[in-house]
Amino acid sequence: MPGRKTLRPEKIARVEAMRTTLASGKVTALVGLRGVPASALQSMRQELRNRGHPILVAPNSTIRHAIERAIDARPSLQPLLAQVEDQTAVLSAEGNPFALFAEFAATRSPTPARGGEAAPADIVVPAGTTSFKPGPIVGELQHAGFPAAIEKGKVVLKKDTVIVKQGATISREVAGLLTRMDIFPLEVGLDLRALVDGDTFYPHDALAIDLEALRASFARSARAALGLAVEIAYPTATSIPILLARAHRSALGLAVAGGYITKETIPALFARAMREAAAIQHLTGK
Repeated sequence: MPGRKTLRPEKIARVEAMRTTLASGKVTALVGLRGVPASALQSMRQELRNRGHPILVAPNSTIRHAIERAIDARPSLQPLLAQVEDQTAVLSAEGNPFALFAEFAATRSPTPARGGEAAPADIVVPAGTTSFKPGPIVGELQHAGFPAAIEKGKVVLKKDTVIVKQGATISREVAGLLTRMDIFPLEVGLDLRALVDGDTFYPHDALAIDLEALRASFARSARAALGLAVEIAYPTATSIPILLARAHRSALGLAVAGGYITKETIPALFARAMREAAAIQHLTGK
Protein backbone atom coordinates (compact mmCIF):
# COMPACT_ATOMS: atom_id res chain seq x y z
CA MET A 1 0.00 0.00 0.00
CA PRO A 2 1.49 3.39 -1.00
CA GLY A 3 2.69 5.47 1.93
CA ARG A 4 2.54 2.58 4.40
CA LYS A 5 5.67 2.23 6.50
CA THR A 6 7.51 -1.06 5.94
CA LEU A 7 8.87 -2.77 9.05
CA ARG A 8 12.51 -3.79 9.08
CA PRO A 9 13.14 -7.58 9.09
CA GLU A 10 14.58 -7.52 12.62
CA LYS A 11 11.55 -5.62 13.91
CA ILE A 12 9.21 -8.05 12.14
CA ALA A 13 11.02 -10.90 13.94
CA ARG A 14 10.61 -9.15 17.33
CA VAL A 15 6.94 -8.47 16.66
CA GLU A 16 6.33 -12.08 15.64
CA ALA A 17 8.10 -13.46 18.71
CA MET A 18 6.07 -11.20 20.97
CA ARG A 19 2.84 -11.98 19.08
CA THR A 20 3.41 -15.69 19.70
CA THR A 21 3.93 -15.05 23.41
CA LEU A 22 0.82 -12.87 23.62
CA ALA A 23 -1.39 -15.30 21.73
CA SER A 24 -0.32 -18.43 23.59
CA GLY A 25 0.18 -17.27 27.17
CA LYS A 26 -2.41 -17.88 29.90
CA VAL A 27 -1.67 -14.65 31.77
CA THR A 28 -0.37 -11.68 29.80
CA ALA A 29 0.41 -8.40 31.54
CA LEU A 30 1.74 -4.97 30.69
CA VAL A 31 4.36 -3.70 33.11
CA GLY A 32 5.44 -0.09 33.64
CA LEU A 33 9.19 0.46 33.90
CA ARG A 34 9.29 4.20 34.62
CA GLY A 35 11.89 5.12 37.23
CA VAL A 36 13.48 1.67 37.47
CA PRO A 37 17.29 1.94 37.16
CA ALA A 38 18.79 -0.22 34.40
CA SER A 39 20.83 -2.28 36.88
CA ALA A 40 17.78 -2.94 39.06
CA LEU A 41 15.68 -3.81 36.01
CA GLN A 42 18.22 -6.36 34.86
CA SER A 43 18.21 -8.16 38.22
CA MET A 44 14.40 -8.02 38.43
CA ARG A 45 14.07 -9.50 34.94
CA GLN A 46 16.45 -12.32 35.85
CA GLU A 47 14.60 -13.06 39.09
CA LEU A 48 11.21 -13.09 37.35
CA ARG A 49 12.58 -15.26 34.56
CA ASN A 50 13.76 -17.76 37.19
CA ARG A 51 10.20 -17.85 38.52
CA GLY A 52 8.81 -18.55 35.08
CA HIS A 53 7.67 -14.97 34.41
CA PRO A 54 9.74 -13.72 31.44
CA ILE A 55 9.55 -9.98 30.73
CA LEU A 56 9.89 -8.81 27.13
CA VAL A 57 11.18 -5.25 26.79
CA ALA A 58 10.61 -3.49 23.47
CA PRO A 59 9.63 -0.09 22.04
CA ASN A 60 5.95 0.75 22.43
CA SER A 61 5.44 0.60 18.67
CA THR A 62 6.67 -3.00 18.64
CA ILE A 63 4.39 -3.91 21.53
CA ARG A 64 1.38 -2.33 19.81
CA HIS A 65 2.11 -4.17 16.56
CA ALA A 66 2.42 -7.46 18.46
CA ILE A 67 -0.86 -6.96 20.33
CA GLU A 68 -2.70 -5.98 17.15
CA ARG A 69 -1.46 -9.12 15.39
CA ALA A 70 -2.32 -11.36 18.37
CA ILE A 71 -5.89 -10.07 18.77
CA ASP A 72 -7.26 -12.37 16.04
CA ALA A 73 -6.18 -15.41 18.04
CA ARG A 74 -6.97 -13.84 21.41
CA PRO A 75 -9.55 -11.00 21.25
CA SER A 76 -9.35 -10.42 25.02
CA LEU A 77 -6.00 -8.66 24.44
CA GLN A 78 -7.76 -5.66 22.82
CA PRO A 79 -8.01 -3.56 26.05
CA LEU A 80 -4.24 -3.80 26.53
CA LEU A 81 -3.64 -1.48 23.57
CA ALA A 82 -4.84 1.51 25.59
CA GLN A 83 -2.32 0.66 28.34
CA VAL A 84 0.77 0.85 26.09
CA GLU A 85 2.30 4.18 27.11
CA ASP A 86 5.42 5.63 28.66
CA GLN A 87 7.96 2.84 29.31
CA THR A 88 6.26 -0.52 28.88
CA ALA A 89 7.18 -4.20 28.88
CA VAL A 90 5.20 -7.40 28.30
CA LEU A 91 5.03 -10.16 30.89
CA SER A 92 4.00 -13.75 30.25
CA ALA A 93 3.07 -15.77 33.32
CA GLU A 94 1.03 -18.54 34.88
CA GLY A 95 -0.93 -18.55 38.11
CA ASN A 96 -3.36 -16.35 40.00
CA PRO A 97 -3.61 -12.74 38.70
CA PHE A 98 -4.03 -11.28 42.19
CA ALA A 99 -1.04 -13.19 43.58
CA LEU A 100 0.98 -11.99 40.59
CA PHE A 101 -0.04 -8.38 41.24
CA ALA A 102 0.93 -8.71 44.92
CA GLU A 103 4.29 -10.14 43.85
CA PHE A 104 4.95 -7.09 41.69
CA ALA A 105 3.71 -4.68 44.36
CA ALA A 106 6.30 -6.16 46.72
CA THR A 107 9.08 -5.04 44.35
CA ARG A 108 8.13 -1.38 44.80
CA SER A 109 9.78 0.82 47.41
CA PRO A 110 9.53 4.50 48.43
CA THR A 111 11.89 6.93 46.76
CA PRO A 112 12.43 10.69 47.17
CA ALA A 113 11.09 13.22 44.70
CA ARG A 114 13.56 15.38 42.79
CA GLY A 115 11.08 17.91 41.47
CA GLY A 116 9.06 17.90 38.29
CA GLU A 117 7.25 14.62 38.97
CA ALA A 118 3.47 14.29 39.22
CA ALA A 119 2.28 13.32 42.69
CA PRO A 120 0.86 9.76 42.52
CA ALA A 121 -1.42 10.60 45.47
CA ASP A 122 -2.05 13.50 47.84
CA ILE A 123 1.22 14.19 49.67
CA VAL A 124 0.25 14.77 53.29
CA VAL A 125 2.72 16.26 55.75
CA PRO A 126 1.65 15.45 59.33
CA ALA A 127 1.53 17.95 62.16
CA GLY A 128 4.17 17.68 64.84
CA THR A 129 7.74 18.45 65.80
CA THR A 130 10.38 18.31 63.06
CA SER A 131 14.08 17.54 63.29
CA PHE A 132 14.98 21.05 62.08
CA LYS A 133 16.68 23.56 64.33
CA PRO A 134 15.20 27.09 64.48
CA GLY A 135 16.61 29.35 61.79
CA PRO A 136 16.13 30.21 58.12
CA ILE A 137 14.51 26.81 57.57
CA VAL A 138 11.28 28.16 59.07
CA GLY A 139 11.00 30.76 56.32
CA GLU A 140 11.84 28.15 53.68
CA LEU A 141 9.10 25.87 54.95
CA GLN A 142 6.55 28.67 55.09
CA HIS A 143 7.47 29.85 51.59
CA ALA A 144 6.87 26.33 50.26
CA GLY A 145 3.46 26.14 51.94
CA PHE A 146 4.30 24.21 55.11
CA PRO A 147 2.56 25.57 58.26
CA ALA A 148 5.85 25.94 60.14
CA ALA A 149 6.40 27.76 63.43
CA ILE A 150 8.77 27.76 66.39
CA GLU A 151 7.45 26.43 69.70
CA LYS A 152 9.56 25.84 72.80
CA GLY A 153 12.74 26.18 70.77
CA LYS A 154 11.71 23.62 68.13
CA VAL A 155 10.41 23.86 64.59
CA VAL A 156 6.91 22.41 64.40
CA LEU A 157 4.25 21.96 61.76
CA LYS A 158 0.97 23.30 63.14
CA LYS A 159 -1.43 20.96 61.32
CA ASP A 160 -1.69 18.12 58.85
CA THR A 161 -1.29 19.61 55.39
CA VAL A 162 -1.78 18.35 51.84
CA ILE A 163 1.35 19.94 50.42
CA VAL A 164 0.85 18.56 46.88
CA LYS A 165 -2.44 17.26 45.50
CA GLN A 166 -2.64 14.08 43.47
CA GLY A 167 -1.62 14.70 39.87
CA ALA A 168 -0.02 18.08 40.60
CA THR A 169 3.65 18.67 39.85
CA ILE A 170 6.05 18.43 42.78
CA SER A 171 8.25 21.52 42.74
CA ARG A 172 12.00 21.26 43.27
CA GLU A 173 11.63 23.37 46.42
CA VAL A 174 9.00 21.09 47.97
CA ALA A 175 10.87 17.96 46.85
CA GLY A 176 14.02 19.08 48.65
CA LEU A 177 12.17 19.83 51.88
CA LEU A 178 10.27 16.54 51.77
CA THR A 179 13.53 14.64 51.38
CA ARG A 180 15.04 16.49 54.36
CA MET A 181 11.96 15.43 56.36
CA ASP A 182 12.39 11.78 55.26
CA ILE A 183 9.14 11.88 53.31
CA PHE A 184 9.49 9.87 50.10
CA PRO A 185 6.30 10.37 48.07
CA LEU A 186 7.24 8.34 45.00
CA GLU A 187 7.72 4.63 44.42
CA VAL A 188 10.25 2.83 42.30
CA GLY A 189 9.71 -0.67 40.99
CA LEU A 190 7.79 -2.62 38.41
CA ASP A 191 4.20 -1.43 38.00
CA LEU A 192 1.75 -4.06 36.77
CA ARG A 193 -0.69 -1.86 34.84
CA ALA A 194 -3.18 -4.43 33.55
CA LEU A 195 -3.37 -8.08 32.59
CA VAL A 196 -5.41 -10.61 30.70
CA ASP A 197 -6.06 -13.98 32.32
CA GLY A 198 -7.46 -16.28 29.66
CA ASP A 199 -10.38 -14.29 28.28
CA THR A 200 -10.71 -11.91 31.25
CA PHE A 201 -9.22 -8.41 31.32
CA TYR A 202 -8.16 -6.98 34.70
CA PRO A 203 -7.31 -3.25 34.93
CA HIS A 204 -4.91 -2.06 37.61
CA ASP A 205 -7.67 -0.95 40.00
CA ALA A 206 -9.35 -4.38 39.90
CA LEU A 207 -6.10 -6.04 40.94
CA ALA A 208 -5.06 -3.54 43.62
CA ILE A 209 -7.01 -5.05 46.48
CA ASP A 210 -6.04 -5.27 50.14
CA LEU A 211 -5.79 -9.04 50.64
CA GLU A 212 -5.72 -8.79 54.44
CA ALA A 213 -8.82 -6.58 54.47
CA LEU A 214 -10.52 -8.98 52.06
CA ARG A 215 -9.71 -11.98 54.25
CA ALA A 216 -11.02 -10.12 57.31
CA SER A 217 -14.22 -9.24 55.41
CA PHE A 218 -14.74 -12.87 54.41
CA ALA A 219 -14.17 -13.97 58.01
CA ARG A 220 -16.74 -11.45 59.31
CA SER A 221 -19.25 -12.56 56.68
CA ALA A 222 -18.68 -16.22 57.57
CA ARG A 223 -19.25 -15.53 61.27
CA ALA A 224 -22.42 -13.55 60.52
CA ALA A 225 -23.73 -16.28 58.22
CA LEU A 226 -23.03 -18.95 60.82
CA GLY A 227 -24.80 -16.90 63.50
CA LEU A 228 -27.85 -16.51 61.26
CA ALA A 229 -27.89 -20.22 60.38
CA VAL A 230 -27.82 -21.14 64.07
CA GLU A 231 -30.49 -18.57 64.92
CA ILE A 232 -32.96 -19.93 62.35
CA ALA A 233 -31.85 -23.55 62.88
CA TYR A 234 -30.68 -23.90 59.27
CA PRO A 235 -28.56 -27.07 58.96
CA THR A 236 -25.15 -26.76 57.28
CA ALA A 237 -21.84 -28.54 57.77
CA THR A 238 -20.70 -25.81 60.17
CA SER A 239 -24.00 -25.08 61.93
CA ILE A 240 -25.07 -28.69 62.64
CA PRO A 241 -22.57 -29.28 65.51
CA ILE A 242 -23.69 -26.03 67.18
CA LEU A 243 -27.39 -26.83 66.62
CA LEU A 244 -26.94 -30.34 68.05
CA ALA A 245 -25.15 -28.95 71.11
CA ARG A 246 -27.90 -26.37 71.64
CA ALA A 247 -30.63 -28.98 71.17
CA HIS A 248 -28.87 -31.27 73.62
CA ARG A 249 -28.70 -28.52 76.26
CA SER A 250 -32.38 -27.66 75.73
CA ALA A 251 -33.45 -31.31 75.94
CA LEU A 252 -31.38 -31.87 79.06
CA GLY A 253 -32.84 -28.77 80.71
CA LEU A 254 -36.38 -29.85 79.83
CA ALA A 255 -35.79 -33.38 81.14
CA VAL A 256 -34.38 -32.07 84.42
CA ALA A 257 -37.24 -29.58 84.81
CA GLY A 258 -39.78 -32.37 84.24
CA GLY A 259 -38.00 -34.83 86.51
CA TYR A 260 -37.46 -37.24 83.63
CA ILE A 261 -34.87 -39.83 84.62
CA THR A 262 -32.06 -40.65 82.19
CA LYS A 263 -28.39 -41.45 82.57
CA GLU A 264 -27.55 -37.80 81.96
CA THR A 265 -30.29 -36.25 84.12
CA ILE A 266 -29.74 -38.36 87.25
CA PRO A 267 -26.78 -36.25 88.55
CA ALA A 268 -28.72 -33.01 88.06
CA LEU A 269 -31.92 -34.46 89.56
CA PHE A 270 -30.02 -35.87 92.53
CA ALA A 271 -28.31 -32.51 93.12
CA ARG A 272 -31.67 -30.73 92.93
CA ALA A 273 -33.20 -33.20 95.40
CA MET A 274 -30.32 -32.64 97.80
CA ARG A 275 -30.77 -28.86 97.57
CA GLU A 276 -34.51 -29.16 98.18
CA ALA A 277 -33.95 -31.49 101.14
CA ALA A 278 -31.43 -29.11 102.63
CA ALA A 279 -33.86 -26.20 102.20
CA ILE A 280 -36.66 -28.13 103.92
CA GLN A 281 -34.34 -29.11 106.73
CA HIS A 282 -33.35 -25.49 107.17
CA LEU A 283 -36.98 -24.34 107.30
CA THR A 284 -38.14 -27.04 109.72
CA GLY A 285 -35.03 -27.11 111.82
CA LYS A 286 -34.84 -30.89 111.49
